[in-house]
Amino acid sequence: MRESRTIFVRDFTGGPFAVSAADGERLYRCIEPMMRAGQSVGLSFAGITTVLSGFLNSAVGRLCKSFSEDRLGELLLVCDAEADVREVLERALRNARRYWENRDAFDQAWDEVVGSECQQMEPKMR
Repeated sequence: MRESRTIFVRDFTGGPFAVSAADGERLYRCIEPMMRAGQSVGLSFAGITTVLSGFLNSAVGRLCKSFSEDRLGELLLVCDAEADVREVLERALRNARRYWENRDAFDQAWDEVVGSECQQMEPKMR
């Protein structure tokens, strides 16, 4: 396996807040090809004070689709993260694993709830 490469989350957020799904998507597009090639990635949260699950879902949650839990544990290393950041990260990964393992059921449930709510919200045309 190649040597680990450290990626700084702050380089993708532009500041201490890792909250944007768009920033998470940019980070995902950076690290996924490296991991697919077998390179381990150290994800540094140095200088990050706030992390939201939307960012993490986009950045690392999608990795659960392509990598087993064991392989992800081998390839994705978390560095410089406070306990609360690690907690949010673990929860995001746990939820992503559940989703990708049961995607059809989750998507069907989503469609049933959101579809019916959207139909109720449609303006009535006269």
